[in-house]
Amino acid sequence: MIKLNWIDRAIGVIAPRAAVKRGVARAALTRAYDGAAVGRLTEGWRTKPSSADGEIMAALPKLRDRQRDLERNNPHARKAHAVWRKNLVGTGIRPRAKEGDSEAARAVDLWENEWCKRADADNQLDIYGLIDLAVGTMISGGDAVIRRRLRRKEDGFKIPMQLQVMEGDQLDHTKTGTISDGRTAIMGVEFDLIGSRSAYWMYPQHPGNAFLPIRAGMISQPVPASEIIHLYRKERQQVRGVPWGSSVITELRDFDDYALAEGMRKKIESCMVGIVLGAEDGDEPITPAVVDANGNTIEQFEPGMIAYARGGKDIKFNSPSSGGGFRDHKSASLHSVAAGYLVPYELLTGDLSEVSFISGRFGLTEFRGLVETIQWLCIIPMMMNQIWSWFCEAAYFAGLLSTADIAIEWDTPEFESVNPIDDANADLINIRAGKMTLFEAIAKRGRDPLAVLKEHAEVAKLLDAYGLIFDSDPRRVAKTGVEQPSTASETKQAQTTAPNRLVHLRPVK
Repeated sequence: MIKLNWIDRAIGVIAPRAAVKRGVARAALTRAYDGAAVGRLTEGWRTKPSSADGEIMAALPKLRDRQRDLERNNPHARKAHAVWRKNLVGTGIRPRAKEGDSEAARAVDLWENEWCKRADADNQLDIYGLIDLAVGTMISGGDAVIRRRLRRKEDGFKIPMQLQVMEGDQLDHTKTGTISDGRTAIMGVEFDLIGSRSAYWMYPQHPGNAFLPIRAGMISQPVPASEIIHLYRKERQQVRGVPWGSSVITELRDFDDYALAEGMRKKIESCMVGIVLGAEDGDEPITPAVVDANGNTIEQFEPGMIAYARGGKDIKFNSPSSGGGFRDHKSASLHSVAAGYLVPYELLTGDLSEVSFISGRFGLTEFRGLVETIQWLCIIPMMMNQIWSWFCEAAYFAGLLSTADIAIEWDTPEFESVNPIDDANADLINIRAGKMTLFEAIAKRGRDPLAVLKEHAEVAKLLDAYGLIFDSDPRRVAKTGVEQPSTASETKQAQTTAPNRLVHLRPVK
């Protein structure tokens, strides 16, 4: 509530709006948030109440080009890209059938054995390679576009569908405004009357491709939204995404310039090893000049060079400075870069010199939480669920599934354990306490629980058939390594009927 003093109230009798404006201005000077204060300390801070789309529209092309240039030439930008890509996708986000759902199990089998290797419209990658490519494209360019390509029966595809991954550059960034009949477009994305995405305005090829002939003057055409997956990280109410390193582009550029200047300084200092000085007082005057050992005038310096002043009688050696502040500057800069990329400094640089086990594990735990957030709130709902829906629809119309509506679960790649023994014990405790099921524990490792249990059953049958006992078999050996009494007679029976003699392995005492 705005409080008006007696002057404001007096003005309000004649001009109410002017009185309110005076009250609002006074409140802005005395508001409770320091960040909103107006004064000498914030005099140069220029802000504007723009939307996310307004900011992205003006900056996206330049941000995208600069980010890609850094990833081509800056090793730390390239490493940050690789860290995100590896942790988000790894070897693949894989579908898994729910227990007892035979139709879902059949669909997963078709996905893995029939469609996976032929999913790429370019016939180079499998489906997991396409997912990795799409996520990498999103990290570098802000967003990625996946287009469904339906195939004809005569093309020879058992499941007649492929996917094409494209960069966000192929979305017509300039297509903004009213299209027709009240339909609007923002940066190439068309919306219908109720605000739902209805089409994407796509160029026929990448606008930066100089090797292919330009067709139709590079005029964008609408593609139905039902044929497109638009993948990007949505941090505000926005239509397009931005490169993930946008907040540290200038930091990385300045770091490159600083490192280049430091390297050039070292090169210049190392060029001149020493110089033989000119004549002493009382000797004949000489013409100022610097020559090499053969008397030729020097016009450029070279590494390890010794120069001579004509008539020189003394030599002075160059002493390059140590430049000890470079390491501190590099560490501080890369800490900022790691914060901007939202990755741990140790993963960005590989520098583990100041990391303890506890601090390293805490940092990785925090990062893994962020990775899981992006996987489950961005990649899976935006991309994986839609790809699965397309796949089931294509398999259904091909007569391979009885329904196109099949629910499955997704297994994300396993995180490499910092302390495998402690993590395994924690899972065991959670399973015994009822906080976790065996299926969850196996799925957390990136494996299909049903497939793992089937393998266990097959291994158990073979062990029993050959009369083998391993410490890893809790049916036969207790945790202490002692053979279970109830199975001793069974073991002796199996030993006599096995084709080979019993190899009874026990822990060494």
